[in-house]
Amino acid sequence: MEWTADQRRIAEKYRRLEDIPEGERRYKCYTCHLVVDETPCPVCGEVHLEIMCPLDHCHCSHEIVSGIEYCPLCGVAVCPECGSHDVVQISRVTGYLQDVSGWNAGKQQELKDRVRYTVA
Repeated sequence: MEWTADQRRIAEKYRRLEDIPEGERRYKCYTCHLVVDETPCPVCGEVHLEIMCPLDHCHCSHEIVSGIEYCPLCGVAVCPECGSHDVVQISRVTGYLQDVSGWNAGKQQELKDRVRYTVA
């Protein structure tokens, strides 16, 4: 993913999502699937909202891509073609495909640290 100069400045300005001032935050509501500017959600009343990464644009039209990249600000997996944070990352473990979101932090870091090779 080629991050724009503006996106790189945002990543350098805020080291963590919690560092974003409350007035500049946007939130994702996974109950009604909206992006909102305040908590609780004004539509459904959900109080446990996730702070949305300012580098996330939420609209990925890709169904399957090979490879994965990680957001320089929040560290979550992103689509390597468009940078959307709404991706499901799967990996093959002992012959089975599995969503990695259920893995513990150590195993997820191990996945991020893997070196990938292309055999020509």
